[in-house]
Amino acid sequence: MTTMTAMAEVPRSGRTRRRAVRRTVKRIVYGLLGACGLAAMVIAWMPRPLPAEMAVVARGPLRVTVDEDGQARIRDRYVVAAPLAGSLARIVREPGDAIARGDVLARIAPVTPVLLDARARATATARLEQAIAAERQTRAQIERARVTAEYAKVDARRTQVLFDKAVATHHDIEQADLAERRAAHELDAETLAGRVAAYEVAMARTAIERAPGERGGAGQLEVQSPIAGRVLKVLRQSEGVVTPGTPLVEVGDPAALEIAVDVLTSDAARIRVGAPVVIDRWGGATLEGRVRRIEPSAFTRLSALGVEEQRVNVLIDLTSPRAAWATLADGYRVEAHVVVWSGPEVLKVPASALFRRADGGWALFRVDGRVARLTPVAIGQRTAIEVEILEGVSAGDRVIAHPSDRVHDGAKVAEQ
Repeated sequence: MTTMTAMAEVPRSGRTRRRAVRRTVKRIVYGLLGACGLAAMVIAWMPRPLPAEMAVVARGPLRVTVDEDGQARIRDRYVVAAPLAGSLARIVREPGDAIARGDVLARIAPVTPVLLDARARATATARLEQAIAAERQTRAQIERARVTAEYAKVDARRTQVLFDKAVATHHDIEQADLAERRAAHELDAETLAGRVAAYEVAMARTAIERAPGERGGAGQLEVQSPIAGRVLKVLRQSEGVVTPGTPLVEVGDPAALEIAVDVLTSDAARIRVGAPVVIDRWGGATLEGRVRRIEPSAFTRLSALGVEEQRVNVLIDLTSPRAAWATLADGYRVEAHVVVWSGPEVLKVPASALFRRADGGWALFRVDGRVARLTPVAIGQRTAIEVEILEGVSAGDRVIAHPSDRVHDGAKVAEQ
């Protein structure tokens, strides 16, 4: 009996040990699962590094420009009008035709003869005297422009000599060269004005000689071109009776091209005569130019949003070779970038990295290792893309290029 009891207790004791082992294994597994879950919860609640796009503070050139759309236009253009009443023959000239000075643009035949009264004769005589006076005035202006051009040429040579002796600077050379070219342009313009004045005298004299009732009135009056260039517009092509002063043809010289850009008056205050200009987006190569004049009177224009803006015209001369803008014509749209400031070697950062502080100053986030540090900075010149940094960071520092509202001082960041 005792032997059977002992044999029954042995299996029971083995099962007990196995149960104990299973309970122990379960406790270990449950403990491990609980630890893993707790670790997962801790990791999930731990702050993760914020992804951010980095930029490096570097030194390089910076150019501040005033960017506006402009329009190419012929500087000297003339509207040829009928000098007297008559029957206009059909004008055969077409826009774009090349013309020389003195070429016939239109022909006017006399209408049914009428009596020439004293008033008409006196008016024609007065018009001739007025044209003669204007021609004399133009001759004086041509002489003044010629003297100015000669002085500018001598001054440019004198400045070059001083520069060779290390007395003058590059700026003096550029100013003297600009003055010489400006004087030459003014002389050309006054010379053209003199030709037009002589043409007006000839037309007024012809009007008296061929007035109705005078000898030779049965012939045709040939309206000639005052300059060499091209026909821009034919304002009256069909034949018919015209009165004195009726516009017939518009002519001009395409080689005398300028760029007219209207800018805000606040931007015009920063532009100086002689400032370099970069011209692009007209359909050809990038061109260079110089500011010739800033018009003294502004005008009001409505913006695309319906806001009234005060604007002023800035006139630009092209300095690139003629071959570079041979296809640029009157009325073409261009985009002009007028340089108001430039630096060859400045410390700069992307403009998107900067933001305003509560006190009105500027700041950015400098990346120290993997931590973002709020850093106040002082800025200088700025463009839409880059900003000059005067103090606050050094070359080689990394900054956050596009900080979001989640970035704060001391936040961990990772490069995106």
